[in-house]
Amino acid sequence: MTTWTVTRVLRDREAGLYLGAVVVSGFGSSAMWLVAGVWVKDLTGSDGLAALCVLALWAPTLAGPLLGALADRTRRGPLLVWTNLGLAALLLPLCAVGSRDTVWLLFAVLLVYGATGVVQDAAEAALVAVAVDRRLLGDLNGLRTAAAEGMKLVAPLAGAGLYAACGGAWVAVLDACTFVLAAALYALLRVREESPRRVQGSPWERTAEGARVLWRHPTPRALVLAGGTTMLFAGVNGALLYAVVDGLGRPPAYAGVLYTVQGAGSVAGGLAAGPLLRRFGGLRFAACGIAVTAVAVAARAVPSDPVALVSSAAIGLGLPCVLVAALTAVQRETPDALLGRAAATAGTLMFAPNAVGLGVGAGLVELVPHQLVLVVLGAALPVGVVPLLRAHARRASASATSDRSSSDASPA
Repeated sequence: MTTWTVTRVLRDREAGLYLGAVVVSGFGSSAMWLVAGVWVKDLTGSDGLAALCVLALWAPTLAGPLLGALADRTRRGPLLVWTNLGLAALLLPLCAVGSRDTVWLLFAVLLVYGATGVVQDAAEAALVAVAVDRRLLGDLNGLRTAAAEGMKLVAPLAGAGLYAACGGAWVAVLDACTFVLAAALYALLRVREESPRRVQGSPWERTAEGARVLWRHPTPRALVLAGGTTMLFAGVNGALLYAVVDGLGRPPAYAGVLYTVQGAGSVAGGLAAGPLLRRFGGLRFAACGIAVTAVAVAARAVPSDPVALVSSAAIGLGLPCVLVAALTAVQRETPDALLGRAAATAGTLMFAPNAVGLGVGAGLVELVPHQLVLVVLGAALPVGVVPLLRAHARRASASATSDRSSSDASPA
């Protein structure tokens, strides 16, 4: 089934080029994101400044609706080409970073890097919905998740090795080269895009339209709410990782093993997402993923290596389900003219809670035994299923009403 899915998507020329661009740029980005923190730590000796690298990359997500609006103001194909080339040029000044006094340049680049990434994600979601048969969107989004997670497993090791051998500047050059290659792949896409029409209203009104269109469509709305709730609890769970490792009696480096196993689970889940979406539908597929994640999170309270490994794989398998289902629903049900804003708004609503959860978890782990927090999290995670059940009931009610109306109109 998985092989058939991969073949089915890659047989589509545009889908293949898009996935190629994701893999190439994802490799460079994953390498750079890890090395940035190590680089800052080496230059300053500060753990706090090293941690700020992650904040600089993720902070622009909060401005997702505003940044996503840029993807609706121009043709998405050229936008992706030029933003990738722009990122390649942006990274080259990092060759001048070599002391504590020049670290500010690295933070400035990372902040622009993160903001551009938000625009790119919105443009990609909108472009793919036009370029690819909509029946393939679930498969393609699943494979994109698998590709991105796969790069997170491979690229950091390559980046760390290059950094150790040659220094951070060469990692920046590598990342720049991957963006140039990604731009070339996007340039090869054959997509007929009309120039966006000028839209009346203030910038704020145009930006807010992304949120309004999500709210008007029950299925994407339910999936995005479920995704945000799930990612909030997932953030708390992520902050407990080192406490789990301590509970196993393992050294901190063992966290890398659990992280790798979770990534492998996400790769497997991404490969299977398309067929499962078609079989169960977005609402049930997301609900199943949340249920798997809830059980796995609670099981991490058990101080056992086999249980910890299986739980990590299950979290990696279950967590992406609601995210893939939500993005696919947004792409299918949002008008093209609003898709950039809607996709970016959905991204903010789903991923910003993860940062909040990380902060909450970091505080709780110092005050409450992590086993208790994990059990409570496992019990609380199914809350994310509530909007899915409501959307399913609303859809069933609408279908029943439609059937009754048809029967009344054509009596036997």
